Amino acid sequence: MKTERRNSFAPVLLGLMAAMLLIQMIQNGTFTRNPELGYALLLVGMVLAAMLFSRRKQQRELAGSAAYLAKSEIPSTRFKDVAANDEALEALRDLVSFIREPENYAVLGARIPRGVLLYGMPGTGKTLMAKALAGEAGVPFFAVNGADFVEMYVGVGASRVRSLFHKARKCGKAVIFFDEIDAIGKKRDNRSDEREQTLNALLSEMSGFGERDGVVVLAATNRVDTLDEALLRAGRFDRQIEVPLPGVAERLQILNVHAGRIRLSDAVSLDALARQTALFSGARLECLLNEAAILAAKRGSDQVEEQDVQRAMERSLFGAEKHGLSRHEHERHITAAHEAGHAVATAVLLPESELTRVSIIPTSRGAAGYSMALPPEKMFHEKQELQCHIAVALAGREAERMLLGADRVSTGASNDIEKAALIARRMVCEWGMLPGSDDIYLFSQQQKDMAAQQWLKQGQQLASQVLAEHHAVWTALTQRLLEKETVDGEEVRRIMQ
Repeated sequence: MKTERRNSFAPVLLGLMAAMLLIQMIQNGTFTRNPELGYALLLVGMVLAAMLFSRRKQQRELAGSAAYLAKSEIPSTRFKDVAANDEALEALRDLVSFIREPENYAVLGARIPRGVLLYGMPGTGKTLMAKALAGEAGVPFFAVNGADFVEMYVGVGASRVRSLFHKARKCGKAVIFFDEIDAIGKKRDNRSDEREQTLNALLSEMSGFGERDGVVVLAATNRVDTLDEALLRAGRFDRQIEVPLPGVAERLQILNVHAGRIRLSDAVSLDALARQTALFSGARLECLLNEAAILAAKRGSDQVEEQDVQRAMERSLFGAEKHGLSRHEHERHITAAHEAGHAVATAVLLPESELTRVSIIPTSRGAAGYSMALPPEKMFHEKQELQCHIAVALAGREAERMLLGADRVSTGASNDIEKAALIARRMVCEWGMLPGSDDIYLFSQQQKDMAAQQWLKQGQQLASQVLAEHHAVWTALTQRLLEKETVDGEEVRRIMQ
């Protein structure tokens, strides 16, 4: 940034030097005796002036080149078009009457938040909500991205911010939406002049609203913790609305909305699909149905069947299956034993989790196989339950140890060990769960590591115990996977019985 600023002054300094030298030549008569030198200096000055004019013109074009600054329209989206997220939508409904009739609040001395920050996981519908707010209020909608304000020329981003707010005020009433606000709103560190000037311009514009202005600023981010404190203070983005991942009922609403454009078979149950898609965002649910429609079209079917939805689900979670990959029979046996170990431990230790599919077909994401279980949605998890999750994660490695011996276990459990270690660390460091103790706090890192290691050890012992007690079931499931490569949850339950 500083180099660009120095480079912009170079033509000015060179032009001034050429002009001063030309004037001195005219005064002492050198220009008359040597006109070629004088004309050369004049030509240099004209070239430098042209360069400066071109650079200034380029900066002005950059400052106003973004087409979004000139575009504003009243969206057709309404709150009824936004499925789920009722709590977040209710918080936005207050702003509709403020935009329409701000004088009613000013008479009573009330001030509705003019800066609203929507935060949450990606794909939860933050942009759609902002558009619905403008559509419900019937005002122009200015949608911009934070990255559009970060340029190489110092001052361009700040100029764009001022131009954007000027255009919004000219409309009288409007909604300005900043997507990915953290691109310009991160905590200041005195490293980027352009980013800081842009942020300062935004802070200044948001503080300059009159009490009767009908302009509301919305912003969306996935990382509210990285935003500058001045941006979050009262009077700017002083209302923060969380847009969480949808629950079961909300996922069903979202699926019904997106299923309206897809020809689904009557055998496809959206209610069952909503229960199977825990932790799916609205965007991911839409992508799931779209992928199912693509798979159905590739089959040549005239409607989307249940098998297309399940294949799309597996692709979303594990990646596409790689049937053409040739593997050694020994590796297939190890994978079958590994995945059977996960499945048996899940069925025994976590009966609330619905085991839907076990496969030893490699996937495009590098997995040699997978065991798919759908956990119940909970707000809290008990210590015993978390220990069972550790045991399930380590059951694949324990199955390999039972099959081959401790000295011949493979590298296939790397991701399982990582998951188990993460749960153990969080149990100790975040949730105050210590093995065999009622204490909560451990202050030294060595104590925390030892406690986490104890949880891993207990989980390993529990997995080994379960597989030893259900050795016949594990063996039968392993053999079934070698024969069919894929076993559904119903067949696993029959084998368990």
